[in-house]
Amino acid sequence: MVFSSILFLFYFLPLVLAVGLPLQALANRRNGQGPALGLANSWLLLASLVFYAWGEVYLVWVMVASCLLNYAGGLWCAPGRAGRRAALVAVVAANLAVLAWFKYSGLAVELANRLQAALGHVFGGDLKWAGVTLPLGISFYTFHGLSYVVDVWRGKIAPSRSLRDFFCYSSLFPQLVAGPIVRYSEVAEQFTRRSVGREDLAEGARRFVAGLGKKVLIANQVAGLADAIFALPEAGRPAAAAWVGLVAYALQIYFDFSGYSDMAVGLGRMFGFRFPENFNHPYAAGSMREFWRRWHKTLSRFFRDYLYIPLGGNRHGALRTALNLLAVFALCGLWHGASWNFLAWGLWHGLFLAAERVAEPLTARAPRWLRPAGHVYTLGAVLLSWVVFRCDTWAQTLGYFRSLSGGTATGGLTAIPANVVTTGVLYALTAGLLLSAPLWPALRERSAGGRFAGGAVRAGEAGVALAVLFLCLLAVGAGTHNPFIYYRF
Repeated sequence: MVFSSILFLFYFLPLVLAVGLPLQALANRRNGQGPALGLANSWLLLASLVFYAWGEVYLVWVMVASCLLNYAGGLWCAPGRAGRRAALVAVVAANLAVLAWFKYSGLAVELANRLQAALGHVFGGDLKWAGVTLPLGISFYTFHGLSYVVDVWRGKIAPSRSLRDFFCYSSLFPQLVAGPIVRYSEVAEQFTRRSVGREDLAEGARRFVAGLGKKVLIANQVAGLADAIFALPEAGRPAAAAWVGLVAYALQIYFDFSGYSDMAVGLGRMFGFRFPENFNHPYAAGSMREFWRRWHKTLSRFFRDYLYIPLGGNRHGALRTALNLLAVFALCGLWHGASWNFLAWGLWHGLFLAAERVAEPLTARAPRWLRPAGHVYTLGAVLLSWVVFRCDTWAQTLGYFRSLSGGTATGGLTAIPANVVTTGVLYALTAGLLLSAPLWPALRERSAGGRFAGGAVRAGEAGVALAVLFLCLLAVGAGTHNPFIYYRF
């Protein structure tokens, strides 16, 4: 089920709110506690299971098994329990084994067959592999479970004693499929005590509509342009068209994923949960290091806290730091999928981050007027990395790089298929370029100081939200199925 679908917007979400909000209102009367809150949690758990099973009815057992494993693992790994280190190793290994089976078994078979060929097939013929279906959101709920078990083992949080509440945390439908990656410590108290007021509903609805607009009015619009240009034959794709396609894809993936995150944060707020922010205008970053502080922030902090720092972080010299960064971002690339391109994409970012670490003594003393150069460098490196991310094979990747350099075809924008360059696409490109910069937050902050600013800003935002919602509903009613990009990860 997709947030931007008619089924979700007109049936599922209204039903969940119609039952959940009265239960929450009863809980509000008891200071956000009591039996009504337990019923609200049970309703959200049921709704989340239905939401997930709607698209993964045959694989819902994987998510349920993951929840049971990590709930039991939290109890086994609690401080004071005998053998808790062995329990931690067993639970982490089990989580990674399930993830590896569904995401990387095909790549493992490919590597085995290549090794067989290199050895002259001394062990017989190639392995046959039909492939396995990837469960929806497995990377996200597995990381939720891993962070929970490790934090319990470290003594940072107490293990959950309520199986229902832990299931609800693991499967909560706003963030189940594509994040943000929420740590149990951030929401644990909200399962036992939370209130929802008019401000929460209003802010949650505003964030949801903003995310819906990002997805429907920008990402979906520019997706057709990006797909058409990436699909052009190399001999018929001039440099100007290739760069337009790359910019379109950069806008598509940003507004698609940040739109989902906004909707997840907004939905959580409407039900009384405060989820961490996942994006902060990453294309405005002045370095690759800053980019990863702004892009998919919850994934960045997961790898930082559970892999980079345990590996030693930056505490053992420049060479060890560079190796740690390369290892972390190689795994970050593979987290996105079992593909050599994803691995190369991760290593690309790791190399730039390692180089920035080495050059930090010089860049830290750079004059202020050189800061725009940092933005240009970062934007260029990120854009080029999206070529590696977007293409499926090395041949496609190298061909697109040749197109960007102007070495494959002559001509200009006329090579772009005319049927994809619509007025809506041009509006979406313009809006995407403007909203990629932190212009709206700056305008909102500057307007907040005026005499009538508070009410005027709120009224203006409400008007914009209603207009965006109206346009989104028109687009959803006339559109086709457009799942989020990160659903496949």
